[in-house]
Amino acid sequence: MPAKTPAKPVHATPADTSEAVDAFMAGLVHPHKAAIEAVRSAILGADGSIREGVKWNAPSFRTAEYFATVNLRAKEGIQVVMHLGAKARDLPAGGVTIEDPAGMLKWLAKDRALIGFADAADVARRSEALQRIVSAWIASLQIGDR
Repeated sequence: MPAKTPAKPVHATPADTSEAVDAFMAGLVHPHKAAIEAVRSAILGADGSIREGVKWNAPSFRTAEYFATVNLRAKEGIQVVMHLGAKARDLPAGGVTIEDPAGMLKWLAKDRALIGFADAADVARRSEALQRIVSAWIASLQIGDR
């Protein structure tokens, strides 16, 4: 039996690193750059398994798959797009259910939501709620993979 060729590790490109995000941020000219850095810090602080990279020309966050991307083109402030990665998943009839006592999630579809922030101070005020949402969102990534 021939030996199997080892699979290329998922997220093994130079863009899938914190160094890539650091370089991206160093060159970014954006009126809410401080808010983007604050979001970055909050999301990475939510769980030790979270990694970052540059995906869709923006800071993005992943565990096994990307699940959040900063929307740099919001008309006001910044937004974080919460998603379930690139592959289709079998979801419950109602979609993903995430506890959101602070009312931060604006649902776009049964597997995608936005979280908006006005500025860095807004991120600081709501960073604990963001981290709770991120933790719950990571758990939802397992839906359909069981």
